Amino acid sequence: MQYVTRNTQHEIKTMTKNTDLLSPVWTHLTQIQPVRAEGIYLYDAEGQRFTDFTCGIGVTNTGHCHPKVVKAIQEQAEKLIFGQMNIVIPPTSLALAEALNEITPPEINSFFFSNSGAEAIEGAVKLARHASGKRNIVVFQGSFHGRTAQTMAMTTSKYIYRYNYQPLPGGIFTAPFPYSYFYGWDEEETIEFCLRQLDRLFHGETLPEETAAIVIEPVLGEGGYVPAPDGFMQALRKFCDQNDILLVADEVQSGFGRTGKFFAFEHSGVVPDILVMAKGLGSGVPISAIASRRELMEKWKPGSHGGTYGGGSAIATAAALATIQVMQEEKLVENSTVRGEQLMAGLRQLQAKYPVIGDVRGRGLMVATEFSNPDGSPDKVTTKSVANACMQQKLMLLTCGTYENVIRWIPALIVTEQQINEALEIFEVALAQNA
Repeated sequence: MQYVTRNTQHEIKTMTKNTDLLSPVWTHLTQIQPVRAEGIYLYDAEGQRFTDFTCGIGVTNTGHCHPKVVKAIQEQAEKLIFGQMNIVIPPTSLALAEALNEITPPEINSFFFSNSGAEAIEGAVKLARHASGKRNIVVFQGSFHGRTAQTMAMTTSKYIYRYNYQPLPGGIFTAPFPYSYFYGWDEEETIEFCLRQLDRLFHGETLPEETAAIVIEPVLGEGGYVPAPDGFMQALRKFCDQNDILLVADEVQSGFGRTGKFFAFEHSGVVPDILVMAKGLGSGVPISAIASRRELMEKWKPGSHGGTYGGGSAIATAAALATIQVMQEEKLVENSTVRGEQLMAGLRQLQAKYPVIGDVRGRGLMVATEFSNPDGSPDKVTTKSVANACMQQKLMLLTCGTYENVIRWIPALIVTEQQINEALEIFEVALAQNA
């Protein structure tokens, strides 16, 4: 497939030299300026190929420029680009709601569309407050819920996301996340501690009768790619039921096959009251969604929430619809499970050879390697050095974690056995260079 003509390549190469025109508030993993992409690869104007195991931070789950998604966008652009939801109802929005209704639990049967994960989280909080008549929100240590004012107040993974933005919205309370490796305990002990601390929070900081929702990432994203144990999720569901609190699952990064299920909460068998999704939903086109049961959605006063573009972009909803179809037809959720098992097995073999890897964890293709010093303290230096060494071999990997000592593995769900093996080989070379 020809993506860019020579003349266009030259124009892009010339036009994109001056990065000083971009705001320096953006950080950049690389200075690569890709002119095209396909599958798990990015290509610059010189034709250099880079293996993208960042996936746009969990966005391009179907790979870059999947032909069926591209075709859906092209065909929709010729028919209807935009129809404002308060004025008309775009058919693609209805079709997407129907498709989401098929892949979510029966209890979840009403959908609201937005543009970004943060926007959807804000909407979920507004829905929870309207539906419950209560105000306070409980989140967890290490969480990342967004960069808007409300979602910054809910984010605790890194100080930089909140730096110099206080005062932030109030009514947010933080509980410990069951991060066994950090505490140095086994799973059972960690769950028991976190549940005791949660109970203490509800006795010392916010009462159940003033708490609208508990918001959790079933797998911490920016906080270190830490899966919440099934037992903790089940206990959380029980606690919410007993105390008339809504359970909100933030699946912005962990959704759409990333963990080997369509949604990560499915591993535990619980069903949230409100589900938030984004990133992988659109294969790179901005779209997010809030999902809940009709009973709750009907408590959201009409007109009290909305947005110009939410649900109105026929291109975005067409891309999302094609994304779901591709995932089902090509069995990408199943591939995520198989390739994730392969990746973690390979990483654990390397862990045995390189003890600087303190922990290998994950679900599906949402995998973490955490680097630690001999005394167990976080090793940010080696983490960065290994990631940089991989980049020198054109393998793109991101770091995360509160101490920035975790390398996260997020390849597209179309990744093959050979491509996983190639990435592991590069990673081993990088480890050997930093041993």
